[in-house]
Amino acid sequence: MYTIMVIDDSPFIVDIFVTMLQRGGYQAVAAYGGEEALELLHAVKPDLILLDIMMEPMDGWETLMRIKNDRELKDIPVMMLTAKQLTPNEAQEYGIYIEDYVMKPITHKELYEAIEAQLNRRREVELDLEKAREAGVDERVIQNYRRLRRSIDINKRLLRILENTYRIGEGREAEDDDITMAIRNMAMNVEFQEEQLENLRNSFLARPAPA
Repeated sequence: MYTIMVIDDSPFIVDIFVTMLQRGGYQAVAAYGGEEALELLHAVKPDLILLDIMMEPMDGWETLMRIKNDRELKDIPVMMLTAKQLTPNEAQEYGIYIEDYVMKPITHKELYEAIEAQLNRRREVELDLEKAREAGVDERVIQNYRRLRRSIDINKRLLRILENTYRIGEGREAEDDDITMAIRNMAMNVEFQEEQLENLRNSFLARPAPA
């Protein structure tokens, strides 16, 4: 059973998410603010954190950075909870630290799908790395795969945030030509990285395990 921590300064919101998580078969841990969460995290290591942005006195971004700057906590994946789209500035400043963001309000189904997508991605990466080590692949190649996979995930998140912020897609383009070009370049870079990743993955997963 996966453990999910919910961090929000509204007890009402926390209780809603805790109930939703428990109904979905997860073990839920409640934290009513950033400071309380940081204290709990040194006793409980969840598989995923759901972190609200609009909190007081410590908001979600400050809480996020406190988590990511802590050597013991930095590898815990974090999904931000928000009632508004992330701004381009927020995307650029914090995008590399978050796994995804969840818009409130959210249905049970949407929440479970978002959580499972993150957990499944981590499982897939670890399974690939395990197979590579069993096949005797050089550790430098394995770490290159991990970094490339991480870079793709980050760029995809930033791309989605920018597309949503400027409502790009379905035949629409941003009014700012520079923004349109930046988004197109990012999309092309993601496509190129995905080709590299697939080639790398095929190369080491196709190798037979050493006798």
